Amino acid sequence: MQTTSKISPFLERNLGNVLIVALLGILYAPIIFFWYDGWLNKTINIEHEYFSHAIIGFPYAAYIIFGRNSSKWKKLDNTLHPLGGFFLALGLALYITGTRELVSLSFPLVIAGIILWLKGIPGLKLNSFPLLLIALGTPNSIPYLITPHTLPLQKLIAAVAWFLLQQFGVDTRVEGILLYVNNIPVEVAPYCAGLKMLFTTIYVTLLLLDWTDNLNNRRRVITLLTSAITISVIANIFRNALLAVFHGNGMDEAFHILHDTWGGDIYSVAMLGTIVGLNWLLDRVSENATITEGVNDDSFAE
Repeated sequence: MQTTSKISPFLERNLGNVLIVALLGILYAPIIFFWYDGWLNKTINIEHEYFSHAIIGFPYAAYIIFGRNSSKWKKLDNTLHPLGGFFLALGLALYITGTRELVSLSFPLVIAGIILWLKGIPGLKLNSFPLLLIALGTPNSIPYLITPHTLPLQKLIAAVAWFLLQQFGVDTRVEGILLYVNNIPVEVAPYCAGLKMLFTTIYVTLLLLDWTDNLNNRRRVITLLTSAITISVIANIFRNALLAVFHGNGMDEAFHILHDTWGGDIYSVAMLGTIVGLNWLLDRVSENATITEGVNDDSFAE
């Protein structure tokens, strides 16, 4: 009897959350497990590998929805919105097709539909950022559609990498997207243009802005996103230059480590660490500016 009395009030207070978790678990737990297994073991197809940032993005979105925003969610009126039913019906229709692309697309649609069905537009506004994280982390074919249009970026990376290697006296030349070292070519291919790391960098920057409560600071958002994109492009130029040197000098093991295994992971972590450090530096500058303004205001008052 005591156990029942404890469980019932909990279910009554959290029925909406319980239903959401139950429905999403039944429908999407196997799919999410497949994604995570592919991302962690690098067995997923190359386009869906572009969304491996969801490894941290999905749990963070869940933390916002079920943790940080839960008290605000409970205070919202239970307002059913017609779009909720539409998104739910559309998402479930896509899900039952069994097509990988459509099933993936159904994931954010079903979540948005549930939120609208339970709390209407206010609920959608409350959880707009975690929904964005879920949408940006859900695998789709956008990378495949973008790669045919990356040729200008590939040429830019090859040309700048060639210029850098020239400064260090490396025997090199460039022809379009081919970078030669000791007359051995390395192609700056579409999937070597750094789009995956660029996507990850932007995604992690958004997480960082939210975590540090700077998402509503327009100046910080613009500064950090611009810096993140710039850092990503520059880091990828250096990476391609090193790959060309390794390949052109027969350093196959070093090439493999940087291109395919833990060397690439360290490069990615170092780049993301640079962005975290930059955000920390901006925080310190902002704090010092605030302190200085306070001192000046006090002096003026005196």
